[in-house]
Amino acid sequence: MSDFRPLAQAAEAAMRDVFDLTPLQRNDHLSDRYHADIWLKREDLTPVRSYKLRGAFNAMRKVLEKNPESTRFVCASAGNHAQGVAFMCRHFGVKGVIFMPVTTPQQKVGKTEKFGGDAVSIRLTGDYFDDTLAAAQAYCTEIKGHFLSPFDDEDVIEGQASVGVEIEKQMSHMPDRIIMPVGGGGLSSGVCSYLEDRTAFTLVEPEGGACLAAALRAGQPTRLNHIDNFADGAAVAQIGAKTFARLSHIDPSSMLAIDEDRLCTTMLEMLNVEGIVLEPAGALAVDALKDMAQEIRGKSVVCVTSGGNFDFERLPEVKERAQRYSGVKKYFILRMPQRPGALKDFLNILGPEDDIARFEYLKKSARNFGSVLIGIETSLPENFEHIQTKLEAAGFDYRDITNDEVLAEFLI
Repeated sequence: MSDFRPLAQAAEAAMRDVFDLTPLQRNDHLSDRYHADIWLKREDLTPVRSYKLRGAFNAMRKVLEKNPESTRFVCASAGNHAQGVAFMCRHFGVKGVIFMPVTTPQQKVGKTEKFGGDAVSIRLTGDYFDDTLAAAQAYCTEIKGHFLSPFDDEDVIEGQASVGVEIEKQMSHMPDRIIMPVGGGGLSSGVCSYLEDRTAFTLVEPEGGACLAAALRAGQPTRLNHIDNFADGAAVAQIGAKTFARLSHIDPSSMLAIDEDRLCTTMLEMLNVEGIVLEPAGALAVDALKDMAQEIRGKSVVCVTSGGNFDFERLPEVKERAQRYSGVKKYFILRMPQRPGALKDFLNILGPEDDIARFEYLKKSARNFGSVLIGIETSLPENFEHIQTKLEAAGFDYRDITNDEVLAEFLI
């Protein structure tokens, strides 16, 4: 891997014909909170709002250098990789066919069409990504096109490593630590391979897609039985073979897995306090600071904000998950007596900082009690202790279903 540095530098230099370096910005808010020198590498500010166009650019550039007549490229993606490929197909003047699952939100389909224009066509195929990927690969073989992997390709890894090249250029000295998200491993393997031991690394995965941690335990890439797609930019079932070969030396103690609900609190904070829109995967590195407060105190740290492709239709879900994680919103099934005044008795239990966010009740005949689904928001988590104490004192039976995954899925 000794020739990797010049290859990554060449990739970064070639990119300047397409887009400028992404900003490396000191963040005063985070620096003050953690008593550290916190910088954000803003990959959410590329032309496609993620780092993915770097790998797509480098892979296509090298294919076209070897064979200028290669004019057909194929990929499978439900998000950022599709947009990066579409942008680069338009840049290079080649044709791209992008396979996306039928379930892909129209917002992502529309942005991919916008970036690619007439250079790309989109095929919605399969309900699940594995089906989409199989269809894309079969089609690519049929037309003798070039398949663009989202991460498990040496040219893609070189392209993603340009993030590290830029950090090295933009800082007067290397930071003490770089924090990066891990999905399939393209970004993390590229930057780690380029910077090697010139800085320390923390690699961050969503709890519902910790494929690198699983591979390190097994000693080889291994497929997760289930993934949580909330942080879809980093929720990958199996890390790539080529990326793992570059990451297999990573000390598991330098890795973190982030709860998806906690991630929502960071997304909201960055939006409300800093005006920075981050997708779930893009917020992973910033959220990791919460677990590293003592370790990074007085140090210089770069967090790679890997993407900002966030559909604001998801904002209510993000707020909901953040409130539940923070303990300021709970859901109960309440057993309420079917008598006049019972509802009033319940409402008198609530304090001035408590608000009813949801209330579903249907009075049933020939019953002494009815069930109420109720959601309550408050300003401080400890307020729920007072509410529950008063409920018990008043003789109300209730069940807290906030963290009951089965009931929450159907009722909340």
